[in-house]
Amino acid sequence: MKILLITEQREGKWNKVSFETLAAAQQIVQHTKGSLTAVVLGKGVAPLADEIAAFQLDEVLLVEHDLLDKYTPDGFSLALRQVIESAKPDLVLFPHTYQVRDFAPKLAASLGKGMIGDCIHYRYENGKLIFVRQMFQGRTNADVVFTGDAPWIATFQASAFRADLATKHASGKAPVKPVSVDLKPEQIRTKPLELFREAKQAVDLTQAPILISIGRGIKAPENIPMVEKLAKLLGGEICASRPICDEGWLPMDRQIGSSGQTVAPKLYFALGISGAIQHVVGMKGSRTIAAVNKDQNAPIFEVADYGIVGDLFEIVPALIEELEKTAHN
Repeated sequence: MKILLITEQREGKWNKVSFETLAAAQQIVQHTKGSLTAVVLGKGVAPLADEIAAFQLDEVLLVEHDLLDKYTPDGFSLALRQVIESAKPDLVLFPHTYQVRDFAPKLAASLGKGMIGDCIHYRYENGKLIFVRQMFQGRTNADVVFTGDAPWIATFQASAFRADLATKHASGKAPVKPVSVDLKPEQIRTKPLELFREAKQAVDLTQAPILISIGRGIKAPENIPMVEKLAKLLGGEICASRPICDEGWLPMDRQIGSSGQTVAPKLYFALGISGAIQHVVGMKGSRTIAAVNKDQNAPIFEVADYGIVGDLFEIVPALIEELEKTAHN
């Protein structure tokens, strides 16, 4: 099976979910005994192509064009359609990012192909790839397979795979091949403005290595600065379960769960969060989960690596005190 991995970068910086999808693609290649090619798209992105070439890949395709300097759905879908038609892969994999959600369905439709989006896993059985998607807000999973001829298009949910499991070449690098695409200004119907994250001061929690998350146990918005202080001392970001954001105590871009962001930080510290399934599906891929809750039967303890049955208003100040001592020393 020939796999084409479409990576994502913005302004010359990687979206780390690209490497999560790279890890997934490498695993699929091991099962199918196929080949893996990565695509780096943009303008002035040769250094990124050289960087990813250090990973276990057969080839890297460098697609550069003036009209790909800023993301547009028209430019990216038109360029990648040409790349796909030329490379003739069996499977095209994307990270399931906000950008990919915007243009990948358009790309699939232009190729006359279906698309399986937001997958959390896959299986390889009897020579066939089976993709796994969540349904009903994570309450159950569905197995989905492609019918019809290749190329098939699929996206993997952020945090479905661990980026640090992507393997590098034992020696040397994969060859980087420049690929030219034909784009004309009149084909681009939108004019890119500022990035949404910068314009709205939104936060991409998927990039944070440490997250301190609060739930109903925080009791009142006046108590949030205490948690913000803890997050600052740990070098992390603060986030929340849905009720906190619904109340307006934190902005919606801080919400974790099925209707918020899906994350997999190195440390997820849950404070006063019961652990409803809608929240757990958004953070269960975290490397280490620590939880504080007064209820010893709280569902959060079922997924936590470390659990403290206690009052967060006693535990958090004690943690802050110890961290400040360490900082002063």
